[in-house]
Amino acid sequence: MRLSSVPALKPMFPGFAVAVLVAITAQFLSEHYGAPAMLLALLLGLALNFLAEEGTRTAPGIEFTARTVLRLGVALLGARISVEMLAELGAAAIALVVAGVILTILFALLVARFVGRRWRFALLTGGSVAICGASAAMAIAAVLPRHEKSERDLVFTVLSVTVLSTVAMVLYPMLAQLFQFDARDSGVFLGGTIHDVAQVVGAGFSIGPETGETATLVKLIRVSMLAPVVLCFSLVIRQRGLADTEGGEKPPLLPGFVLGFLVLAILNSIGLIPAMIADWAGALSRWALLIAIAAVGIKTSLGRMVEVGAGAIGLMVAETVFLGAFIVIGLHFLG
Repeated sequence: MRLSSVPALKPMFPGFAVAVLVAITAQFLSEHYGAPAMLLALLLGLALNFLAEEGTRTAPGIEFTARTVLRLGVALLGARISVEMLAELGAAAIALVVAGVILTILFALLVARFVGRRWRFALLTGGSVAICGASAAMAIAAVLPRHEKSERDLVFTVLSVTVLSTVAMVLYPMLAQLFQFDARDSGVFLGGTIHDVAQVVGAGFSIGPETGETATLVKLIRVSMLAPVVLCFSLVIRQRGLADTEGGEKPPLLPGFVLGFLVLAILNSIGLIPAMIADWAGALSRWALLIAIAAVGIKTSLGRMVEVGAGAIGLMVAETVFLGAFIVIGLHFLG
């Protein structure tokens, strides 16, 4: 089918193509220089902000990519989640990880008040730190009520959480040795605290295979929290009458991309998704998220990023430290 035969999609192609090109460039640079691809895609996108200005041919496609492709990427994450995966870790470790997610978000809501930030920013940053970094930030941003600084806050959160995750990838394996954790506890520590999946894998396997496998498993458990957390946020926002309205109607209680996430997780749990298909879905999800974050970067003015302030940076660092301290203390009491 020729593109010209799909009039609704034709205006989207230039912007989408630019975002894809930025994502491919970021991946190439990441593989050759070791920097996180998400961070590079965001920075390259920020440099191309002029392509998102009103009236440009690329603006509609960039808007489409930042929303629709993002939601596809989040939905496909569900293909990596299964009940069997949860059972392998044990009830105590799962409870520790889940508690860490919930308490970090509550901590963000509490501390945000002291640095002059509102609840939207607290949920966005707390959820990204607690769950799965950039992926969680983009999923949560999709259900939060929009305001004039929504794009700026999202880009700041993705940028900050990716940098913090990269620093943690280097420092946390050394902390695991300092705390004299065995291979399994080291995996729980790394998987339960580092924000992005790629950095968890890098940190875990730098210690050893058992630690790497455990860290990846724990991280995927945190990823599995994405759907219930987004659903809870959506419920509270609707109940308080804060949801965005389109055409006078409230948005659906469970966003379509979260429903897709849950459906794929269920199908994978009952063995209906072959391992090879799950791997392909994971790879496609990563590329979709990389392309989407490139588009988000293009949409955002670098000048507006400066307006965020030191308080926002301090909040994200505090959330990261809180989560790390909670998991370490929890592992101590679990023995």
